[in-house]
Order: sequence, then structure tokens, then C-alpha cells
Amino acid sequence: MRRLWLIGLVLVTAMLPAHAQDRLQDRLQDRLNVVASFSILGDFVRNVGGERVSVTTLVGSDGDAHVYTPAPADARKIADAKLVVINGLGLEGWLARLVQSAGKKANIVTATQGVASRKLGSDADPHAWQSVANAKIYVTNIRDALSAADPADAGIFRANAEAYLTKLDVLDREVREAIAQIPQARRKVISTHDAFGYFAAAYGIEFIAPLGVSTESEASARDIAAIIRQVKASKIPAVFLENISDPRLIRRISAETGARIGGTLYSDSLTGEKGDAPTYIDMVRHNIKALTSALAN
Repeated sequence: MRRLWLIGLVLVTAMLPAHAQDRLQDRLQDRLNVVASFSILGDFVRNVGGERVSVTTLVGSDGDAHVYTPAPADARKIADAKLVVINGLGLEGWLARLVQSAGKKANIVTATQGVASRKLGSDADPHAWQSVANAKIYVTNIRDALSAADPADAGIFRANAEAYLTKLDVLDREVREAIAQIPQARRKVISTHDAFGYFAAAYGIEFIAPLGVSTESEASARDIAAIIRQVKASKIPAVFLENISDPRLIRRISAETGARIGGTLYSDSLTGEKGDAPTYIDMVRHNIKALTSALAN
């Protein structure tokens, strides 16, 4: 879609008078340069910023921000950015070193500012975007940051944000209506790592994960055995793969318990344009469809 838009822009530009072409080029070159730490944040920034921002994402589609290793080119991206949008809550443990290597004091915006974070032991759960209500907080923080960085386009950012927030309200209702179709006793699933705690708290599905909040952790044999016993005792109907995780652990749990594999959930990353979850809204809709298909009957 973005490629088609660019082709159309080139064709339209070529048809304009020379002075109008110059004004359009100046406008495009004047776009706000924003770096987002990972793909979901990049999608939020694009929806709020529209054509007035140029967005670069460090951790791209199907990438894992928990274990990301920055490249030298990433430091140059940070150095060139007017804004750097991050999740915070401990997700980007590699960010401080990257900003230092960029050689400048970056204007960093934490998109989770104002989110009521979950705690797992002493660690914060960074996956706040899994609640659509929290995603709306991300969007308003991004709107305010873009407006402060580019006051001339603040009206555009407010209008874009308002339109996107309306879409998120519709999405939240869709999720709640879908969950209502699942019998209460069947609202239990296994996923690879503990990425769906905010979703569980918001929508009433219990997620059990062999790994912790980060994919850096490893499940012990004792943990896996305990989960297998729990799946059998609680008759948990389905286990789910994740797009950023090794599928072997979930396949083993499925084989030893008889719980069906309900498909793939997208937790920490979007897909490419041709995948199942190229945008945040697509991601949530895909996940809820996978959950209801596996659990409703």
C-alpha cells in the first residue's frame, strides 16, 4: 500500500507546474523524522503523524525487542531523529547504550507514560499495548509529543489521533463481543511467554506461559512439568504459538497434554505487509479470531 501511494505521489507530482512541485518537495522534505523502537510503536506513530512524519523502526516486523542487538546503522538513525519513541517499562534494555553511541542527546518519548503497569515479582510487564485501552494512552502520548516537536502541524496530529482513537474504540468493542462468545470455563490458554497479562486483565482470558515477561528467560524442566500437569488438571483446551518465539516448547506441551494448537498469536511484533498482522488493529483482530476459533466450541 505504501509503495502504491509513493508511485501515485510521483505521478501526481510530475503533472504539477514547476513552482508547485518545488513547494510539494519542500513540504515532504520538512517531515518530522521519528524513530520508533519496534514495529507496533511505528504503526502508532504513522497513524498519528500521517504524511507529516517520516518513521523509522529499529526492531522491524517479526523482530523481538527483548533480545535485539542494535547495529551501527541504528546509532545513525537515532542521531538523525527529531524524536525517538520508546515503550519503556524495561522493554528496550539495549537503548541506553545505543543513545550513548549516537553521540547526541536524543529527545526520547516514553509511550507508556501514564499506563498503570503490571508487576511480575520485581519486574514491570512491558506489554501494555495488549490492552486496547492502554494503546489509546500510547496514541495520546505520541500525539502530544509530535505536536510539541512540530507545533505548526499540531492540528493535523490531533485530527489523525482522534480518527485513530475512534477506530480503537471500535476495536475494543469487537474484542469484548468476541470474548463474550467463549464459555467462561474455556477462557484459559497457554502461550510461550508472558506477553498477554494486560489482555487477560482487560478481557478476562487466563494466559499461562512457560517463560516470563521476556523471551530472554528459559523455562526449567520443573516449570514445564508443572504446566503440563496444570493443562491436564484444568483441561485447558488450547496452546498457542507466538511469531517471535521458538515453537518447539509449545509443540511439546501440546503433544504431552493433548491440548490443540490454536494457531499463532502476535504478541510483541507486527508482520510485514503481506502477513496476518501488518498493523496493530490487524494484530488484535487476528489474535481474537484465533482465540475464539480455538476456545468457543
